[in-house]
Amino acid sequence: MERIPMTAEGYKSLDEEIRFLKSVERPRIIKAIAEARAHGDLSENAEYHAAKEQQGLNESRVLELEDKLSRAEVIDVSKLSGSTVKFGARVTLVDEDTEEEVKYQIVGEMEADVKKGRVGITSPIARALIGKSVGDSVEVNTPGGGKSYEILKIEFK
Repeated sequence: MERIPMTAEGYKSLDEEIRFLKSVERPRIIKAIAEARAHGDLSENAEYHAAKEQQGLNESRVLELEDKLSRAEVIDVSKLSGSTVKFGARVTLVDEDTEEEVKYQIVGEMEADVKKGRVGITSPIARALIGKSVGDSVEVNTPGGGKSYEILKIEFK
C-alpha cells in the first residue's frame, strides 16, 4: 500500500472535509431523497434522480478521502530543517525575467492549491526545486512556457 506524504495541516483539512460530508451533506441529501420520494412516481422524478446522483458523488468522495487519510504519512514540517528544498519547504523564488517574487510550499498532492501557494510534490515546479539550494537557478516547464527562477530563501515552519 503506497503511503501518501501530507502535512499535518493538509491531514486536518481532509479530515474536516470528511466530517462535513458525513454530518452536513449526507443528511441534506437524505432529506432531499425523502422529499422527492413523496412526490410519487420515481421513474419520471428528476428531483429523485438528481438527489440519488448527489448521494453517489458524496459517498464516493467520502470513500476516496478516507482511503487517502488511511494511507497518509503525516510529516511535521516544523521538525524539518536543512539547506536544500524537500517536502514541506517554503521556498521564496524570484522570476529571472520579471523580477517578481513568489512563495511556494511543497506539499502532498491532496492538499495542493496554487492560489494559496501550495504546490504538490509531483508538480513540475516542485520536481525542479527538490534538492536545490539558495542561489540556485531552476528551469520549469509550465503550460505557459518555460520559466526561470532563482531560489532566494528556504524555510521550514
